[in-house]
Amino acid sequence: MQANRRTNTKPEVRLRSALHALGYRFRKDFVMRLDGRRIRPDIVFTRRKVAVFVDGCFWHVCPEHGRQPTTNEWYWAPKLRRNMERDRLANEVLTGSGWIVVRVWEHESLESAVDLVAHGITESNMRSSLVA
Repeated sequence: MQANRRTNTKPEVRLRSALHALGYRFRKDFVMRLDGRRIRPDIVFTRRKVAVFVDGCFWHVCPEHGRQPTTNEWYWAPKLRRNMERDRLANEVLTGSGWIVVRVWEHESLESAVDLVAHGITESNMRSSLVA
């Protein structure tokens, strides 16, 4: 398991490169402490309050490509359930604190992922203009 990266995965790096090329500026692997929880999105737009997670299909149990482990089920099944629960709690804490959460699956095309993030940023801009 040491070979499995937590940050700088290929889908994450590709997305960051594409966003940067479009002129978006962000923080990567930014640690946030909200409601006593430590949350670490892959890409964070701090001023716009948008948190982006790039989720792996196996680790986050993708409904399309995720699969149940066939060996060592006693270990993997609870671990994957904990990952899903942690994702759900992170979404709740972030949205409860006024953040927009964007979750991108690793199998999504780069164009689709960029569109999802851009939509989240646009939604953030609309929220801030309503407040002002």
